[in-house]
Order: sequence, then structure tokens, then C-alpha cells
Amino acid sequence: MHKDIRLHGMAGEQVEYFVMVVGNEAYQRYFFSVVQDEDQLRVFSSGNELIILSDGISYQGNGGYFCEYMFGVEQPSADLAKPEIINRLVMYGAHSDDTGVVCFSDRTSGYATYDNIFFEGNAVCNYFFFVHSHRLPRQLKKQQEELVKRIGKVVKRSEAVGDESDDILISEIFSLIKDDSAQLFVVKLINRQHREYRNLFRNLYLKNKKISDDDFGKLVSVASRHQIDRYQQERIRIDVMYRNPANKRIVDEYRNILSICNAKGEISNLDNARLTRLKTLSVRNKIPGALFYTLDEMLKKGRNLRSDEELDYVAATREILEGIFFREVEIESRIDRDDMLKLIQAKKKAMENRDHTFDQLMLDASKACDEKIRDGADTSLLDGFSYVITYLDRFDSVSNLVSQLAFMENVRINKEMLQGLIEHKAAFNNLESNCFKELFIRELFENAYLGRFGRCKVTALMNGLAGIEARTSTIEDLHQELQDIDKEERISVLLLEHIRDRIRNFYSKFATKADQDALLREVTEELKTKKDLNEELPDRLFEETIFTIKKEAMYLHALLPQIISERNVGLREDFLQNSGLDRFYVEELEREYYEKNGLDIEDLYQIRKGLS
Repeated sequence: MHKDIRLHGMAGEQVEYFVMVVGNEAYQRYFFSVVQDEDQLRVFSSGNELIILSDGISYQGNGGYFCEYMFGVEQPSADLAKPEIINRLVMYGAHSDDTGVVCFSDRTSGYATYDNIFFEGNAVCNYFFFVHSHRLPRQLKKQQEELVKRIGKVVKRSEAVGDESDDILISEIFSLIKDDSAQLFVVKLINRQHREYRNLFRNLYLKNKKISDDDFGKLVSVASRHQIDRYQQERIRIDVMYRNPANKRIVDEYRNILSICNAKGEISNLDNARLTRLKTLSVRNKIPGALFYTLDEMLKKGRNLRSDEELDYVAATREILEGIFFREVEIESRIDRDDMLKLIQAKKKAMENRDHTFDQLMLDASKACDEKIRDGADTSLLDGFSYVITYLDRFDSVSNLVSQLAFMENVRINKEMLQGLIEHKAAFNNLESNCFKELFIRELFENAYLGRFGRCKVTALMNGLAGIEARTSTIEDLHQELQDIDKEERISVLLLEHIRDRIRNFYSKFATKADQDALLREVTEELKTKKDLNEELPDRLFEETIFTIKKEAMYLHALLPQIISERNVGLREDFLQNSGLDRFYVEELEREYYEKNGLDIEDLYQIRKGLS
């Protein structure tokens, strides 16, 4: 069982040291001497020496120094690519050749000031060490190479370094030397001023993940009193923020993905989605953007990693869906209201563009969830995906129903459908105020093909839903109003068809009141005989139909020939906007006119294209 002896003291006013000598015979050997006049502590063994001075450390022999990597400190790419490597290890006399291979030399002596030690290494705590063992090779460079093989892997991965758990650390290292007579010498250096600043910032930051103006004043006071330069202040703050567990998981995953992209020399659409999602989560979790900027600079090293451009709504969909799978690395990536609204808007955009990419991404995500759960992942992985599916089903249901109301004749809506619409509207408006109207209604009313009855039905629907929410009307009232509009639309279509046919075949004129009364009696009788009508025709609907036929005649005999001869798109559009006739209806009249007169239908299409 090994033993250890420890010395504790101060080197100047800023640096605190702990000297630890470990070995089975630690108590039986001299290992240090003090030079009082020069304020020095010399720690030594055969062939090795480390002198603690007031302004730095002098060393020779084997060994080196190590510390925990601070976030943002330049790291070798090999270390960055391995998340398990958390500590920096530097061996005396070591250097990398042109191929990146580490080489050793016998020239291991040197001197380092405390300023450089805490600047190039950890700002708070750094360790120096050397080993005395007869089982090590005689040549220094061979000793260094052997020490790296024995202890390097553990030292670079040990959490005891960052935790400053000295008992655990020396136990881990000494057991790897595999020499009962060996002695391990470890010197820990603490920058007390930096530690005070770090501890204050950590306590303030962990309260609510932000620093108030009063708290910042306290930090400025400590930094000013100890004359801590701005760079050290910034790296200490960034390191503390990174080590918050919630921040660390997200930033580590970002680093891992970016490391892989850096190795490939490109960022794929999938990688870009994951990186973007992590940045989204960072904003949501109040993680400073500086953590990501630092990683970008370290890993990209000024290179622009190539990324294939992707449509915005496709990229947004990919980003949000990829976030579902971050649960596997213990990152909370809950799909919130903003995310859900983006997905719905992406689906809507994809439908408008007839783009099946959205559906394919949903299918891929569904398969990935199934496969991961099959392979042992937590079933909670489905929670986020189920939330998405539920809302997208709502979108499909409402979109189909509103479109049918707006553009189809004789659409019957029952009370159960209306009850569902009320629930859907509440769910969408829960995502964002007035979301239901923005998604399904606003653009619909801007659609040139929305007819008179379609507009009436949709308007009645929105007013009725609002009344039900305000408890000034009921589902029954809305259902009855929609039925009445549907009935009026059905009668209007029948009237237009029969009256137009009658006028073409029997009535050359229908301007007089007597002619119109006779026409009304005949049409009413015919419809009742066919059982298409079981009540008297409303005078208002008959008059509107006559007026429609008059406008139709004017368009066909006066305006349309002029539009065709002059290719006058403006005249056509002016009639459509002011006549009140549905665009679908007018386009059907135009088609019949072209066919009847043997005209080239392609010319009509060219006129219509003038609207776009």
C-alpha cells in the first residue's frame, strides 16, 4: 500500500502550491529542500528536479504537466475528436513532426512563469509531475515515451484532474507505474485570484443562468482588485457557463457533430439540421452564443465547410424532426409551440409547391423512431413525434373541410364536424394568437377563385365559431346557417341552369315583368315536377339569376369579342372584379364560346396567363 507526504505553501502572493510525494517508501527518503534567502522550494529525486520560485517553476528530468482543458482553449484536433479526452497533457521535450507524430528528445529542462502556466494551461489549477523508478529506461526521451504509454491515457481522461480530487488522481497514476519502489512527485498550482473570480461568477450564474447589473459590478470589482486581464476573465466565464450540465450536453453534441463535419470537409443537410436545432435549443435554454462561436472558430479554422442549399421550409422541418432524437444523448429537445407552428407552415408550403419532401421527412422520422425503439431506446422517444402527428392530422382535417366549404357545392357539414372544428381552432390558436385564421382563412379570402357562396359559407363558419366561443350562439345555430346557405346555393345552381336553358330555347326577350313572371311560373313548375324543389322559389334568387344571365350575355356578346381581338387582359380582369360572377363560372363560359366559334383554346390560355 502506497503512502504520501504533502507540503503546502505560497509562491508569492498569488500562487498556492501543494507538493505530493507518493510511494511505498515515501517516508524514508529526502525529497525536498528549502532555500530561505531566495524563497525557493526544491523538489527532487535522482535525475529529476522541480524548483518552485516566487515567479515561476524551473524543471529538469522526466515528467511534464497537465490540467483540465478549459472550454475554448485551442486543442489538438485528435483531442477534439474524442469527447472522452478532457485534460491537456504536455511532456517535457515532446514535439510533433510534420506528419503529426509525437517525438521525444533528451532536452527536457526548462522554466515557465506563472503567468504563462495559467495562460496556456488552466486559468485556475495546473499539475506538474515527475517519476523516480529504476524500471524506467536510462535515456530521458525513452523515459518520456514510456511514461506516456503507461499513464497518458488515464491522465487525459481522468475527471479527478478537473475536480481537484488529489487522492483519486495520485491513486490512478501511481498504480499505472507498476513499480513498488517507485516514487511519484506531483505539484499542484492554484491561482487564488482566478479561483476567487471563478467561484463568484459560478455562484452568480447558477442562480438563474444570467448575470444582473449588480452582480456584474461585483465581478468587475474582483477583477480590478486582482488586476485579472480581460482574456482571463472571458475564458473563465465561458468555461463556467459551459460546465453547467444543461449547457454542456448541448454544446458537446454540437462539438461532436461539427468535428465529424470537419473531418469530412462538408456539412450535410442532416448535419446542418442538427447543428441548427442545437443552436435553437441554446437560445431557448439561455445558453450564450459565445460557446458556439468559439467551437465554430476552433473546428472550422477559417474554412467554409460546404453545405448543399435546401429550401427554408424543408431545412426547418429537418431541424425540428432531428431534435426528437437528441433525447438519446440526454438533451431535452421538446417540440414547443414555435416548432409546431413552423412544421405546420412547412407542410402548408410543401402542399402549395406540390413538394413531397416534407412527407418523406416525416416518413423517415417515423421509421427512425420505430427502429430505435425496436433496438432498445426509451419509448418516450415517440412522445415528441406523436405530438407532431396529432397536429399535422388536425391541419389536414381542417384544411380539407374549409377547402370543401369554400370551393365545392352541396357540401354537408354535421354537428360532429363543427364540434371538431371548435377543438381544432382552440388547438391552433394555442400555438399562436389568431393562428387558425392565418393558416386557413386569410389567404383563402385572397384567392381569386373563391366564389360568392364559398365566401358566404366560410364567413358564416368563422362568425359562428367566434359566437360559440363567446357563448352568444350555439353549434346548432351555426349548423342551421350553413344548411340554409347550402340550400340557397343548390337552388341558385338549379335556377341558373333551367332559366338559361329556357331563355335560349323559348324566350328571345325577358326584359318585361310579364315575361319574367311567366318564366318564373314555368321554371317553378318544372322543378317541382322533377322533385328538385318542394317550395316556392324566392323572388330574390330569381331576380339575381336573371341579373347574372344579363351580365353573362353582355360579357359574351360585347366584352369577350373585344378582349379576344385586343388581347385586353385588363378589361377581362376589370369585369371579373366588378361583375360579382365567380371566376370558375366565367372561365366555363369562355370555354364554351371558344368551342362554339371554333377558336384556338390556346389563345384563351395566353390571355388568362396575363393575370400572373
